Amino acid sequence: MDGIAWAGSAMVAARTRLEIAAENLANVSSDGYRRVDARGFLTAAGVAIARQPGRDRGELRRTGRDFDAAIIGSGAFHVRDAAGHVTATRNGAFVRERDGTLCDAAGRTLLGRHGALHVPEDARIDERGRVIAGYHVVDALPIPAGSSVRTGFLESSGVDAVREMIDVLSAERSFESAQKIVSAIDTARQKSADAARVQ
Repeated sequence: MDGIAWAGSAMVAARTRLEIAAENLANVSSDGYRRVDARGFLTAAGVAIARQPGRDRGELRRTGRDFDAAIIGSGAFHVRDAAGHVTATRNGAFVRERDGTLCDAAGRTLLGRHGALHVPEDARIDERGRVIAGYHVVDALPIPAGSSVRTGFLESSGVDAVREMIDVLSAERSFESAQKIVSAIDTARQKSADAARVQ
């Protein structure tokens, strides 16, 4: 693999890092968002970047709303849209509908262990994710063992804006450096070709 190809792969990697940092910055205010980490490694084709889920959890923010919820530990809420697509999310901002289901701002329905989660009037969700009406467990959120639920709270975004800005600047500099290397190699090759023609 020649120098231009290596430098070109470094430019692509820098652009990917920039895209990841920009995506993280765009979600600095998105509740429950876990930042995406950019992991670099070398391959036979040059430098490559892999996207990996970050482990940084956002701080809990008290809202006082009965059906806002935050997961402490691993796991996610599972929501289903009108087309039937199920998505995992850490954003636990839900509102109780007239039929007792809980929906997020996008209109997606929160799922329990037995399909759409129904919360009767005067029911509550305990720290184990169980929906308790009176003395009866109606349903439960499918959260992993060792995790718990806190109602009346939301998990803030796990993105540090300053850190992401530093990543943006670093990616831009890496791109510019690789671009200069490509230009320098190209210029040197052109000079060699011109010298060969003169001879």
